Amino acid sequence: MAVSKTVEAARLGAAVQAGLTLLGENRVQEAESKAPLLPGARWHLIGPLQSNKAKRAVELFDVVESVESIDLARRLDRLVGEAGRGSLGVYLQVNVDLDPAKAGFLPSTLETELPALAGLPNLRLLGLMTVGRLVGTPAEARATFVRLRELSVGLRGRAAELGRGLSMGMSDDYPVAVEEGATVIRVGRALFGGRPGGVARPV
Repeated sequence: MAVSKTVEAARLGAAVQAGLTLLGENRVQEAESKAPLLPGARWHLIGPLQSNKAKRAVELFDVVESVESIDLARRLDRLVGEAGRGSLGVYLQVNVDLDPAKAGFLPSTLETELPALAGLPNLRLLGLMTVGRLVGTPAEARATFVRLRELSVGLRGRAAELGRGLSMGMSDDYPVAVEEGATVIRVGRALFGGRPGGVARPV
């Protein structure tokens, strides 16, 4: 997935023409301004979703990768039903490192709430997503990816509705993520270069 945060629509259009048709945006508002200019692109929301933006997200995105609570999942399920758009693909964001600075389900909480999540009729549970810790080397990120993969295997043994998708890995560590089973990698800086002003955790 090409992460399109802060990248202008003209450059994204060239990427889509070159075959990078899967784009990931962090903010609903930014996707809203770009999507009409990029026919042929598919959009994933990869950033946090505020409840007041959920209705617009349902209208804009093919997949929401940042479902971090059962309350948000229920809200999306209701909005999808009201919109009559067919099911919405989602990834469940998991804080596998138990990092207090990160959002997402805790593994133990997700195990408890998965049956209720699997019962939401308008959501397709494509898999799990995690945002890795900021580490010094790609090898140090491996433990995070292993934990997400192992959690996925365990949960799928209990709920067949959970898909095999694993969204993990960014520009610095995606080769390690792929080795550990990633099905979606979120790559921005390696494709489009650094962003103005820089960010603490580039993708």
